[in-house]
Amino acid sequence: MRKIISDFFNDHPTIEVVGTARNGQDALRKVETLRPDVVTLDVEMPVMDGIEALKEIMKKYPMPVVMLSSKTREGTHSTLSAMENGAFDFVAKPSGTISLDLHKVKDILIETVEQAVKVPKSKFDHSLQVTKVPSPARVISPKKITASSFVSRNQKIVLIGTSTGGPRALQNVITKIPKQIKAPILIVQHMPAGFTKSLAERLNQLSAITVKEAEDGDILQNGVAYVAPGGYHLRFKKVNTHYVIALDKKEPPRSGHRPSVDVMFEDISRFKELDKVAVVMTGMGADGAKGLTRLKKTGNTIAIAESAETCIVYGMPKAAVETQLVDEVVFVEDIAQTIMKYLP
Repeated sequence: MRKIISDFFNDHPTIEVVGTARNGQDALRKVETLRPDVVTLDVEMPVMDGIEALKEIMKKYPMPVVMLSSKTREGTHSTLSAMENGAFDFVAKPSGTISLDLHKVKDILIETVEQAVKVPKSKFDHSLQVTKVPSPARVISPKKITASSFVSRNQKIVLIGTSTGGPRALQNVITKIPKQIKAPILIVQHMPAGFTKSLAERLNQLSAITVKEAEDGDILQNGVAYVAPGGYHLRFKKVNTHYVIALDKKEPPRSGHRPSVDVMFEDISRFKELDKVAVVMTGMGADGAKGLTRLKKTGNTIAIAESAETCIVYGMPKAAVETQLVDEVVFVEDIAQTIMKYLP
């Protein structure tokens, strides 16, 4: 596995493999002496596993770490633990612990490492107390929606889209939502199949509200958060007075993603009678910006973006802010409070 991954970068113009390690303990010694810009770390290793090695790296030498993980139940739970402990992102191995077909995810792994290089190491050093001042959103909505006018209207729905850095950011938001919230919450987190179920289970354990992986036919209920399953777009239909989840595997990935934030935003925009609170958080790319434009055109929508200061990757929120349709730009720790401000 070490040789296969090293070979991926042989011809890369800007990335050099400066060393490999046999296990977690060896990795710590190599990190100390070689001081790399990025580390790729397997979850499953002898002597010291990837999670323990990650904790030590983040404590002593905070830096971007890209995890490789199998899709087993244990692997997905370990991956979530890695995200909580500060890993930049992860790549799922195609076929178990020893994936000799790792070339199937070569491009994804290279792109993830390329993105990790761009993130300042200070983003991973939680001992630093950085003074954070979010830049204000530039709003061009024809009429600024106030919290009081929004509260007095219709059935509410909360929509959250995120990618790289999302599991940790979601934990910061969902765990602060009160149980009595008078709205369902829909979440698109870019993740492969299997990992989204572990994410939902983990958030459910930590939160006052119920969190579950969305299933086809689920009737949306207040106080429940639905995580779009990996491999499916999140769509909706109305049955009598109920809003019902309709999972879609037929439409191809949008901008490389299924689930896609754009698809969720666009689909829910059809229901003009709903008041929407749309949130775009940390992540690579621009998923969510087009869908946000559709939401703003067709319905009563409050748009919230995570600020650059707290994003691991300021891609998706930046694209959302550049539409000039975002109402609030806030730190990740203030997103839950901001959502609740617009709910009865």
